[in-house]
Amino acid sequence: MENIWLLAFLLPIVVTKAAVIVGGGVGVGVGGGGVWIGGGINTPTTPTASSNLNRAYTALQAWKSAITDDPTGVTKSWAGPNVCSYKGVFCSESRDFMGNPAGPVVAAIDLNHANLQGTLVKELSFLTDLSIFTSTPTGPVPEDLFNKKLDAIFLNNNLFDGELPQNLGNSPASVINLANNRFTGTIPFSLGYVGIKEILFLNNQLTGCVPQGIGMWSDLQVLDVSSNSLMGHLPDSLSCLSGIEVLNFANNKLSGELPDLVCSLRRLLNLTVAANFFSGLSQDCDRLLFRNVGFDFSLNCIPGKDMQRPEPDCSIVPGGGLSCLRIPSTKPLVCVGL
Repeated sequence: MENIWLLAFLLPIVVTKAAVIVGGGVGVGVGGGGVWIGGGINTPTTPTASSNLNRAYTALQAWKSAITDDPTGVTKSWAGPNVCSYKGVFCSESRDFMGNPAGPVVAAIDLNHANLQGTLVKELSFLTDLSIFTSTPTGPVPEDLFNKKLDAIFLNNNLFDGELPQNLGNSPASVINLANNRFTGTIPFSLGYVGIKEILFLNNQLTGCVPQGIGMWSDLQVLDVSSNSLMGHLPDSLSCLSGIEVLNFANNKLSGELPDLVCSLRRLLNLTVAANFFSGLSQDCDRLLFRNVGFDFSLNCIPGKDMQRPEPDCSIVPGGGLSCLRIPSTKPLVCVGL
């Protein structure tokens, strides 16, 4: 298994805000004036940092006990309280709110290519200073992940399965990448998504509707739900995404007419609805062909258009009886009201 679980985010109390991990032996990361040390090298600690390192010890020992297969023996060095000496674990000098040194904390874990098997334990939430985490986990995503103050979450290209946690929207992350996994169920929605700029659900096994509340993601610039099994009509609330640049709904089972409300979005640079069951284009969608916008509507059921599905494929629309709880209105959608 060479899949990677990567969490990258900015923490104000950690000196390094960007880093490169060098796996094995000594890892050095430079960024913002900081240096990461560890990964098998003994690192002196101070009493100031002892409580943080004690929590890290508890977390790493709990995770070690949940690892069912360690073919390279990477966790054999995970013994004793000096977690900064553990192979694959890297520490960084933290600072308090006044900018004074506050001792080492666990800032990164790099176990890529260790081919570990097992589960991620809830105790990993104790690693509050963690900046980068690369590993090869299996199973569901722990809910605690989305309660952490992360700037970005990358769970793409793994074997995560099960339904997406309902608290996914609690995350303050501006980027969430869940692509290329085995997630099932519906797309969860909560008001916590307000600050997100990019969210990628592509190439999973998600079902149900595109949620009506998507219009709450007012800062969203990129939305990709392609290559799932989503059904029903697109919600009118998409018109509230005034800053959206990329919309990708390709390779689903969506139907109905592609509405003006979507095609008239001012900042739209690319709209992909290929390989669905859309039955028509509104006037504004036809005009996209003459704007500087990438627009792919191939392999649908749109009469009079080239490169559409064979007519027998369009005789039964998937999810035709699916209720997406759309509320029809004769008045224009008031986005502020969402």
